[in-house]
Amino acid sequence: MKHVTIKDVAKRLNVSVSSVSRAFNNKYDIKKETKELILSTAKEMGYYPNPIAKKLSQNKSLNIGVVVPEFINEYYSEIVIALQDVLISKGYQVLVMQSDEKPELELKNVETLIHSMTDGLIIAPTVGNNNMSYYLEQHNAGYPIVFLNRIDDSVAASKVIFNNVKWSFFATEHLIRQGYKKIYHLSGYKNLSVSKERIEGFKKAMFKHNVVKENYKIIEAGLLAEEGMEIIEDLIYNHDLPDAFFCVNDMVAMGAMKKLRDNGYSVPDDIAFIGFTETRMAELVTPQLSSVKQPTFKMAKAAAELLLKRIENANEPIETVVMNGELNIRESSINKALD
Repeated sequence: MKHVTIKDVAKRLNVSVSSVSRAFNNKYDIKKETKELILSTAKEMGYYPNPIAKKLSQNKSLNIGVVVPEFINEYYSEIVIALQDVLISKGYQVLVMQSDEKPELELKNVETLIHSMTDGLIIAPTVGNNNMSYYLEQHNAGYPIVFLNRIDDSVAASKVIFNNVKWSFFATEHLIRQGYKKIYHLSGYKNLSVSKERIEGFKKAMFKHNVVKENYKIIEAGLLAEEGMEIIEDLIYNHDLPDAFFCVNDMVAMGAMKKLRDNGYSVPDDIAFIGFTETRMAELVTPQLSSVKQPTFKMAKAAAELLLKRIENANEPIETVVMNGELNIRESSINKALD
């Protein structure tokens, strides 16, 4: 079967090749009736524009790279879904790579996507990342990059971040207002920006409410449920359990809750919990987990819009978008003695 070309369509209608091209590219300088006739005739003949040729003519690949640290936490799955919703609607394809929390793999992912001629990147950095100088070098050379979430506010690039300090403060203050006296924070990895910010919010709440140092503790747990379980095992062994835990994320909180239940403790009767990032599992576990909800779709949408602006204009000013959340109180943090 003969491949139909743009010249075949032009010949059938006795119009110029440039007229057919203008019709498919929706140019303003072609009559509506002519455009509709060209498009309907092309469809009838089985002609479709060559997407590669179209990309070359626009000097774009129409591909956007997205690099996330992992998919164990559904937060990043939701981020990717939201990014795709926005970018696909704008005519872009989304190429997703995950780094398994390994900075060296993240760097390879980024290099691969840049060398694949993507039009820009959205990066949620890994833990212990030493790649920032390379990313900023690419960014400063004109390659569009936007950072999402795990990024220090001081980094001179466009980024979308969550107000971790503020909402960690609110989460911790909730536990204090519930009357819990001894509160521990199971933090994320110490070299992660969001961990530092959530620790800062925790400390601010302790300072505001004059909680003595003997009654609070910061323990580096990690980001996974298994890591939360390991910390609880150590605390039980050392007879060092608090009245309540504020956890760096829901995964750590749910792991810690399970280990306590396995050892005969009741949540919240014996020990209360509040998490962070509001996974869908928060309402499915027993008891339901109190948590800070982050506006996942809004954050992804903002990151996509920042990137598209930088793709269109390399001189677009650097922007930082700071998002707020919502404190969802459920059974796991309620002090029944206050009823």
